[in-house]
Amino acid sequence: MDVIEEFPTGGAGAGPYGLATGQDGSVWCTHVHHGSVAKVTPVGDQSYVVAPGGRPMVVTAGPDDAMWCTLNQGNALARISAAGEVSTYPLPTQDSGPYGITSGPDGALWFTEMNTNRIGRLALDGEITEFPVPIDGAFPAMIVADAEVLWCTLNQANALARITVTGEITTYPLPTPAAAPVGIAVAADGAVWFVEIGAGQLGRRTPDGEITEFPLPDRDARPHAIAAAPNGDLWFTEWAANRVGRVTPDGEITTIPLPRPESEPHGITVVPDGTVWVALEIGALARIIPG
Repeated sequence: MDVIEEFPTGGAGAGPYGLATGQDGSVWCTHVHHGSVAKVTPVGDQSYVVAPGGRPMVVTAGPDDAMWCTLNQGNALARISAAGEVSTYPLPTQDSGPYGITSGPDGALWFTEMNTNRIGRLALDGEITEFPVPIDGAFPAMIVADAEVLWCTLNQANALARITVTGEITTYPLPTPAAAPVGIAVAADGAVWFVEIGAGQLGRRTPDGEITEFPLPDRDARPHAIAAAPNGDLWFTEWAANRVGRVTPDGEITTIPLPRPESEPHGITVVPDGTVWVALEIGALARIIPG
């Protein structure tokens, strides 16, 4: 039986949103309304203000023993060093709306610019390069890396994008119209999994290019984020249904209700021991120990 515990984070109105696992297995969370990022443990938060009013959204472990996040309204990226020092990196294009972020296979930070339809790359020496998405108004959302390339959801283009480390972008349309993909993850077998918030489905693209969609039991659940577990399963959030779901590599889906109503689960991450953490906009993190 799965065990679910809750841990408050950020205080009233903080808006826990993005989640990531640090290099040391720690759990990090963005507080979108408080402009902060927190390292969360069962005994309390260690919080860092990155930009008041900047709306930190997605957070990731960097290639440099630091944590990085996007500042959606601050038009910048923020870095929190292992010693807790905060640095910000303004983006060259105004009002770009940075959202997703990940460490790339080339040792750089890669991110999405929702408002300006670009994929960005930040080298650790501070150089920023931007690459236009070849579909107008695509609204690039979450981004993830495998061993060689990067993958991104194009929320309004109803497609996935594959990005090489030199910035070459290839797009792949999804079978269901208006699926509106958001979260994306790479599974242990190399398949790319994504959630379709508009269609109430999960999607899988195998390394040979086959795309399969798996309808959720509740098509109105509005799945938001997805994360891969060490055992090959993937876990995802159902933002509108107050549930967390699990899917096996072959597409078998189970869902778990959260204890409190209207928790609004957003980000999700799985730490190395298989424990699942979920950001609840109600003001807490849920920790799920799979049964």
